Amino acid sequence: MFQTIHHPLIADELTRLRDPACPSPEFRQRVRRIASLMVPAVTTDLETDVVPCNTPLEITSGEKLARNIILVPVLRAGLAFLDGFLDLIPQASVAHIGLARNEKTLLPESYYMKHPPTLTGCEIIILDPMLATGGSAVEAVRKLRDAGARSLRFACMVAAPEGVATLSAAFPELPIFAAALDRCLNERGFILPGLGDAGDRMFGTGI
Repeated sequence: MFQTIHHPLIADELTRLRDPACPSPEFRQRVRRIASLMVPAVTTDLETDVVPCNTPLEITSGEKLARNIILVPVLRAGLAFLDGFLDLIPQASVAHIGLARNEKTLLPESYYMKHPPTLTGCEIIILDPMLATGGSAVEAVRKLRDAGARSLRFACMVAAPEGVATLSAAFPELPIFAAALDRCLNERGFILPGLGDAGDRMFGTGI
């Protein structure tokens, strides 16, 4: 299931951060705001339990999340995306997956993974700003499933049709959310029109 999240504020932020003149500090802040604006759509169908709720005047009923949430940024670009989700879900635990793309083969290479002891029974939200070839996303889902995760969803800022197709083919039941669906990939596996290398632009490590 793929969903593009349409919102005027998201569209405005995305247009401004696509600009190559957007400096790293501003880029990170705009990514963070886009992430926060995406949270309601990404979490709209999370299950809740009805619980007693005390007010200053009486006892009523309220709702609380039925499952713990674990946010999983894909290093390193996912780190800036993570902050916006934590702003609205501060109680979430955070796992980390380190995947680097081999620029020759375009395949993901794993170098790090750290997560809470138990993933079963939790809502797992994988965070990666760019869904390009889909290779890293597929690898991240596989690693988390192997570690016991069962309820997963994937959130990104910008997706390419090729990446969406690859991830959906590997995991048809996986909900995928994006702020924008761009045109295609170029010969180097970068999204067009895209916004360049998100990690380099976030952390000032590009040319």
